[in-house]
Amino acid sequence: MRASLATAAVGLCVALAAPARADDATASPGSHVHGDSATGGMLGALGAYPFTRESSGTSWQPDSSEHAGLHLMQGDWMVMGHALLNGVYDWQQGPRGDEKAFVSGMLMGAATRTFADGDTLRLRAMLSPDPLMGKPGLPLLLASGETANGTTPLVDRQHPHDLFMELSTSIAHVLSATDSVFAYGGLPGEPAFGPPAFMHRLSISESPEPPITHHWLDSTHITFGVVTPGWVHEDWKLEASRFRGREPDQFRYNIESGSLDSDSLRLSWNPARTLSLQFSWAHVVSPEQLYPTENQTKESASAIYTRSYGVAGWWSTTMAWGRRSSGHRALDALALESTVKLSEAWSLFSRAEREQNDELTLIGLEPGPVYAVGKLSAGLVRYFRIAEHASLGLGGLYSINSVPTALVPLYGDDPRGAMVFLRLKVD
Repeated sequence: MRASLATAAVGLCVALAAPARADDATASPGSHVHGDSATGGMLGALGAYPFTRESSGTSWQPDSSEHAGLHLMQGDWMVMGHALLNGVYDWQQGPRGDEKAFVSGMLMGAATRTFADGDTLRLRAMLSPDPLMGKPGLPLLLASGETANGTTPLVDRQHPHDLFMELSTSIAHVLSATDSVFAYGGLPGEPAFGPPAFMHRLSISESPEPPITHHWLDSTHITFGVVTPGWVHEDWKLEASRFRGREPDQFRYNIESGSLDSDSLRLSWNPARTLSLQFSWAHVVSPEQLYPTENQTKESASAIYTRSYGVAGWWSTTMAWGRRSSGHRALDALALESTVKLSEAWSLFSRAEREQNDELTLIGLEPGPVYAVGKLSAGLVRYFRIAEHASLGLGGLYSINSVPTALVPLYGDDPRGAMVFLRLKVD
């Protein structure tokens, strides 16, 4: 991949960087066990740390992250609601390109109760309008993985997510001021693997474009059956999941069932208020419907850095690596993404990706040669406040794709892509 892809993304981040405010100072491990004054002392559902640390499933992000959503007390319950809906027009250039208008996003709700002994119960639900885009999904050059119709694999398209993205419960038991144990279960839910799912990562949450590295880093975020026990010690978390490895099928409105046949393990560490690290491993049994006898081993490592920017903004960057192995072939993927919220009105974002892919030139269902391909996307959003807790955003992004010479006849000399979108955010 051209070195300019990563350089451009890093350059955007550096150019926009500004001195951090005083509240970004690094905190010593365990110093925030009684909560964070910036969030009114609210603690996480899995342990004694600021609730801003929590992201999708049981994953962590930096404590300094913005936590979207409306929060209010209803008796003994803390209730949270959040909505993000995108109306998108997508254009992908070249012989394999296409164009389409679609709706994406999520509706999310959670209820959390902390009992007198310190134990915490959380119920969470998340829905997506993605099935409305139809089984073919959305055009996205260099994306691959899964099937949308049950008979052919998706190539140069991103599949729609299921209507039910998460229906989960967690319970945490306090052992001491710095330790807790927890259990999480979902149907569907998210096993302990990888960084937070891409739509929840602050570093790219302003973009409606899915990453082409999705099936390396976070495609397990919708799993129809998962149980995760874990242990939190100060700023460390160790957790293991037993889950159903099969990707969701082509019926996007149902809730599937099946045996829990796959395993994952994740170690997370937040060494500072602005930093979150994770390493994870998974053995996934029969993930692809079209390749039922093929299992995968997956590995992931990531670092997320988030800090304040200017008066009321923030800057978040994620670096992530993923590897998926099946048979005698191991394929790697890298992603670097960054978003700067300049003010209440303006946000800029960028993402650079590189992956090794053997699905771009399938012969029937047989994998083809491995090609190293890359993508660079950048865009911006302008928000308009339309109500106390609602904003309307108008945005756009432009993408440059990098393919080797052997793929030029399929993609053209310089394949590009673009999206324009209207976004409703309730927070």
